[in-house]
Amino acid sequence: MITGDHAAIAKETCRQLGMGDNILLPDGLPTFDPTAEIPPTLGDDYGELIESTDGFAQVFPEHKFLIVEALRQKGYSCGMTGDGVNDAPALKKADVGIAVQGATDAARAAADLILTAPGLSVIVDAIILSRSIFQRMKNYVIYRVACTIQLLSFFFLAVLFVHPRKYNADFDESYFNLPVMALVLITILNDGTIISIAYDHVVPSPRPEKWNLKVLFSVATWLGFVAVASSMLLLHWALDSHNPNGFLQGTLGMDPLPYKQVMTLVYLKISLSDFMTVFTARTQGLFYTRAPGKLLFGAACVATGASTLLSAAWPFGETLESLSAGHVLFVWVYCVAWFLIQDLAKVAIYQVLFTFDVSGIRTEDEKCQARAQTTSPEARLTRLESEVSDIQKFMAMAKASDYKAIELASNTGM
Repeated sequence: MITGDHAAIAKETCRQLGMGDNILLPDGLPTFDPTAEIPPTLGDDYGELIESTDGFAQVFPEHKFLIVEALRQKGYSCGMTGDGVNDAPALKKADVGIAVQGATDAARAAADLILTAPGLSVIVDAIILSRSIFQRMKNYVIYRVACTIQLLSFFFLAVLFVHPRKYNADFDESYFNLPVMALVLITILNDGTIISIAYDHVVPSPRPEKWNLKVLFSVATWLGFVAVASSMLLLHWALDSHNPNGFLQGTLGMDPLPYKQVMTLVYLKISLSDFMTVFTARTQGLFYTRAPGKLLFGAACVATGASTLLSAAWPFGETLESLSAGHVLFVWVYCVAWFLIQDLAKVAIYQVLFTFDVSGIRTEDEKCQARAQTTSPEARLTRLESEVSDIQKFMAMAKASDYKAIELASNTGM
């Protein structure tokens, strides 16, 4: 606590909040102009003094600035709350400056975060909301990159290495491609699914998170290439459907596909696998470990349903031909099977990343759990009790920060 109020008020408030009552006066702190050059030795000169106390009372604005800067020079990440003009320099200097409800314009302008409700407990809500948004952004990145890899890599490989006429001389094309209309439909329906990710059900992380692009792109690339492999395999089977010994005709007994139906089959497969990938990308475990949001699930159902209907009754000219119910059902079964394979592959890649702690993917909690397995039960119990105590203190401070304690202390101390 850093306050300009009397020391008696500060001690009583800290006592009620459970913060300790070791409140010092600013006698041991220097004063200087915050606009002048900041001494680089503040952390060395005053860091231990600031760390050893529970707060300061009867301070001037420059003292607040000095305390924040000294802690930052000691290597701490500092958060600062305030409401007055005298708090503005410290709010600006802190890593996270928080202006409480009713703060002056100067404090609001200097702050990084402005609270619109009384007390500090709303910070907890803001943290939970921001971490939920962060989770959705990670899911979006993985899904978007995986879908992009599937589309670009598949068409790149298909154009270069797949020659329909080598499978059947009656096929018109010398290389495989899809009509522009099919690609536009895939993109439009995919965009609807992407938008719904913003409303997905997620579980916020209990610890602060950071961007780990190496991990995100590793997982997305893995998912994308699994989808590419499944698409290339189905394309081979479809083009080889005229072969009596091929998989579709020889093993499954399905009718041969003309080239336009081959393109429709591939269109349906890419569409379905794209929309199913979103359920794989949103969890680190198996896809069913966390239920999706209603809007996301509804958007995916609409997209898959629309793609299925379009492939069964293609309405846009003669570039593609409608598929039979049997072929549509086969594509669905094929996509679901590869969706499960893709999900297992995702779990496997995460397991590898966690095992070798690739790019620091393991959180401090997970590292502590790993260390706890090699420590005694007594040591683990002591650590757990300490963590519970810290959490209880934080929640008590948040709930009591609606300034009732300050008002009570003012009435009793003045």
